[in-house]
This record gives sequence, C-alpha cells and structure tokens, in this order.
Amino acid sequence: MPVPASTQWLTSYYFVRAGVAAAWVAAAVTVGRSVSPVAAVLLVAYPAWDAGANLVDAQRSGGWRANPSQIGNAAISTVTALAVAVSLGLGPHAILAVFGCWAILSGMSQLATGIRRWNGGAQWAMVLSGAQSSLAGLFFLAKANDVATPGIMDVVPYAGFGAFYFLVSAVWLAVARARQASVEGTA
Repeated sequence: MPVPASTQWLTSYYFVRAGVAAAWVAAAVTVGRSVSPVAAVLLVAYPAWDAGANLVDAQRSGGWRANPSQIGNAAISTVTALAVAVSLGLGPHAILAVFGCWAILSGMSQLATGIRRWNGGAQWAMVLSGAQSSLAGLFFLAKANDVATPGIMDVVPYAGFGAFYFLVSAVWLAVARARQASVEGTA
C-alpha cells in the first residue's frame, strides 16, 4: 500500500510532539516537582503547546476547515491553559480536575483525528493514545476528589505516554516511507 505524501509532514510533526512531551516530562521530574513556580509554568504551558501544535498541524494537513477535530482540540487546549492558570490559585485538586477534563476532551478529539486520518498510516497509535487520554482524564478526576494532595508528578505519566505514542507514530511513518522509497528505487 503506498504511503501518502502527507506522511512527511506527520512524521516530522510527531517527532517534534514526542520531543516536546519528553522535554516537558524531564523538566517536570527534575525541576518542576521541587520548584512550584516552574511547576506552575509547566502546567500552563503543556495545554498551551498542545493548542498551538494542533493549529499548526491542522493548517499543514489540509487547512482548518478540513480538520474540525483538531480545531476543537486547539480550542479545548486554549481554554484549559487559561483554566489551569486560574486554578493555580485554587489549589492542586482544582488543577488536576482541570487536567482531567482536558484529558477527556482532548483525548476524544485526538481519537476522532486518528480515525479520520486512518488511511494515512500509523494512526492506530494516535487512536490508542486518544482513548487512553480519555481514560486518564477519568483517573485525574477521581484523584482530584481524593484526600491525597496531587502534584505535577501525577501528570508526568500522562505526558510520558503521549511522548511514547507520538514517537511510535513517527517511527512507524518513517519506516513506511523508507520502505516505500526502497521499493520504488528497485522498481
């Protein structure tokens, strides 16, 4: 099955998304867990980055009108970044509740985008990621209502799995493109 030309953009995009998520995890684990102003910036930056990344991908992948699930995801992530900024003054339970709502809604949007792009290759990982994100959101909401005090380390596995899924998709697409180039080169 031929690999669509759009996979070059998606491959690069998924590698960047994996790298940024991995860098976020590293920053959260090393500095964010002990310096609360850094944690606050990281918690606001994560959904803000997601909003921008979805807008750029939607534009590069056929335009905003052709990608309503990504535009919706960008809007959800923008509102989330603002809600996280507000919830910083309300405490860690409120922050985690906001992240829970975001994970559910952005996961459903990612799931819809993966299904829409299914024939583009490597979307099984994005579909799985979207579904897992929604489930993680339910876990965040449950934990936000728990007596234990949550923190940035509760979000780290979520971001880490995001990095993993983006990396899997990027590698999958890169291998598919390399195989296709090899077959075309020998034909």
